[in-house]
Formats: sequence, structure tokens, C-alpha cells
Amino acid sequence: MAQPSPSYTVALHLEVPASQKAVTTLVDTASAVGAIVNGVDVADTDGATLIVDLTADTRDSKHRGELVEALQAIDGVIVRNVGDSTFLTHVGGKIEIASKYPIHNRRDLARVYTPGVARVCKAIYDHPERARQLTIKKNTVAVVTDGTAVLGLGDVGPSAAMPVMEGKAVLFKQFGNVDAWPVALNTKDPEAIIAVCKAIAPAYGGINLEDIAAPKCFDIEARLREELDIPVFHDDQHGTAIVTLAALINALKVVDKRIEDVRIVLSGVGAAGSAIAKLLMAHGATDIVGYGRAGALDGAHTDGMNEHRKWLAENTNPRHVTGSLKEGLVGADVLIGVSSGNLLKPADLAVMNEGAIVFAMANPTPEVDPIGAADYAAVVATGRSDFPNQINNVLAFPGLFRGLLDTGITDISVELLRAAATGIAGVIDDEVSPVYIIPGAFDTRVASAVAKAVREFAGN
Repeated sequence: MAQPSPSYTVALHLEVPASQKAVTTLVDTASAVGAIVNGVDVADTDGATLIVDLTADTRDSKHRGELVEALQAIDGVIVRNVGDSTFLTHVGGKIEIASKYPIHNRRDLARVYTPGVARVCKAIYDHPERARQLTIKKNTVAVVTDGTAVLGLGDVGPSAAMPVMEGKAVLFKQFGNVDAWPVALNTKDPEAIIAVCKAIAPAYGGINLEDIAAPKCFDIEARLREELDIPVFHDDQHGTAIVTLAALINALKVVDKRIEDVRIVLSGVGAAGSAIAKLLMAHGATDIVGYGRAGALDGAHTDGMNEHRKWLAENTNPRHVTGSLKEGLVGADVLIGVSSGNLLKPADLAVMNEGAIVFAMANPTPEVDPIGAADYAAVVATGRSDFPNQINNVLAFPGLFRGLLDTGITDISVELLRAAATGIAGVIDDEVSPVYIIPGAFDTRVASAVAKAVREFAGN
């Protein structure tokens, strides 16, 4: 059964009798139905009754209903309002713009807007390269999506993808001090997406492609990198690859193995899987076998594959392994999952080599139960925040773009991605353990370390 989570925090506005026992009964009842109470605050009182605000984590919407029903059944308790804290967080959106130079008088107005602004426009017209210094281009990224591959949801369209894009913008700002703005496009046509990105590029210092389905995401990124003079980064591919490599670098230290020697099983050969395979190979991996729904990818059987999956089939699986994912675990050292939940039972991992490493990163449900997996693997990581070793893209993209914007680099090469990954891994170089192979999402050292790695790569 899933555990209560902040994703389903309920905020209840209650009327209860004015007694210590009544308030204690609220907490006891909530706990009895499996909710985790975060706070109980008295908002008002008229002597005989109290108005109480109670917040609690629940498992899902059904569990929230069970909690409300149990509280309503307490003698003297009236549930006045039920609020969903997650939805309240999103009311009106999660980001806003703010002026760096407030206008207090006419002198300010003359500098910020007309007539003074005309001088700056003319300077950029005469020297287009100055736009990077004299406009928001210096520190602003467009987060571009068509909503066709939203994590855990799939093709939900541009409007439904917006909360994710806004969240991405919040993370850019908090962790990298990079200004970012969502650009949700009402088209699935790759050529239209490319055209829009090229048309809006003058306003931005970089483009972060997000939640665009494979295989078109590969072609969109490649075209934009070729045709634009700003960095273009598809986070679902390369952000995931960076943090995966960072985690693997440290996990291999724990089990005292070399990347050149291990057998790696890769579950999921879409955008993330392909990027992970390429980056691990660039870092020295020699034996990777990718598994899709039909089983192992092999260069001898590529009929019907798109060019990206065909490349993966032809450049991995040196032993020409066939069969299912479960069969492929025999003698494997590393399992990396970027596919779907509950593909394996923990006991299926028993056939892996001693000192096995398991990264089950499907969200919200991992490929294998992480708790059970720990009985068979030396190191277990997921993409979730409620288990140790969370492999989270927020460790990569804010610092990466911070470094890109600081240096003016436009070419995001495989070697630059490796530099970012080693920067993340190095943050906890002296602290590594089986349950601590990658820094936490709120480790303030990470973005600076990644930005520094990018600057050093650039020779700055």
C-alpha cells in the first residue's frame, strides 16, 4: 500500500467542542485511519467551540475521503471546509514576473521606458551581440513543451502540461537563479515546434525542451541545436542521463567495480534510455543491453525500428543477448529502469551478480519495489523523494544552464554532459555510502558545482 504523501495533503477547517479531549480526538482519529497529521492550529474560538485548521498527508483522494468521513463521525465535530493543499499551491499559477527596477518617478520612467529605452534599442540594432547583456536574454530560458510525454501521464496536451512547466521554472530560479518561462505549444507537428522555437529565440538565452514524445524529440533537438545560436537542452534525455551517470559513478565506488567491467541492463529505450546509454558509453561502459516491450534490442533484428532505436540496437548488446528483461538480469551488475512500474518482483533480482546496483526510476511506481529490492541489491535508487538515493533531474538542469548562460557556450556536447555528471558526483565524494550515492535535491552545493564544472569545461 502506498504511503501518505505531500502530494495528497488535505487542509481541513473544522468546528469542534472547546476541550483538550476534542482536539486530541481529532489527531487520534486521523492517525487511526492512516493519515499523517502535520499540524493542528486553533484559528478562532467563541468559548464553547473552537475553529481548528488540521493538515494531514493522505495516500490518495479516496483516503482523503475516508479521513473526512471519520472526522465527521466524531460527536460535536463539523467539517466546514476541505481543501487540497496541492491544488491550492497552483491557484493562479506558481510564477510571476517582477521588475528589477521599480518606477517611482518620471526620471525612472524615462530610463526604464520612453524616451531612454530608445538609446538601448539602437545600441542593440547597431551591435546585435549586445542583446545578451542588455535584455533578459542574459539570464532567461524558455521551457518549451507540446505536452505529449508528461511524466507519469503521457499525452495530456499543452494546457494540462503547464503546471509541470511552471514547476520547472520555479526550480530553475530557486536552484540556479535562472529566470525561466513556460512556452506550451498547441501543436504536435515537429516542424511547427521548430519554427516557433526559432521565432522566439531572440528573447531567450537558452531553450529547455520538456515532455516532448520520442522519437520526434530527438529530431527537434538536433535541428534546433544546428539552427540556433543559443543552447538547446532536452531535459528528459540529457538531464536524466547526467544524474544517472552521477549516481552510477558513486554507486560503483560503493561496490568497488569499474564501469568498464560491469554488465548493465537498461529497461526503457525511449528518449531517456537512449541518452543514458550514450552517456554511459562515453564514460567507459562497454556492455549495455537495452530492453523494450518486445525484449532485448539487438543489431541483428532492427526491422521496423526508428533510426534512434536502430542506432541503440546496433551500438549496444555486444554479446547479442535475446529474451526478456527478467532473463537478461542473469549475471548483470547494474539495472537501470526508465520504463514503467512493477515490471519485476524483488526476487527476480536474485540472479544478478553480487554487489548489484538497481536504479528503478519509473515514476510514480518504480520498476521494482525499492524496499524489497534492498534484500538483493547492494545499492538501490529511485526517482522518488520518499526513498534514499533519489535520482532527480533538479540536480542537473539549474546548474547546467547557470554555467551555460555564464559562459555563453552553445554546444552541449557529450563531454560537457560528463563534466556536469562528475560535478554532481564529486559533491559527496567523501560521504558516499549505499544509501547516499547522490546529493539530495536541496543540497545547495550542487548547482554551484555543476555550474563550476561547465565553466571549467569552457576554460573560464
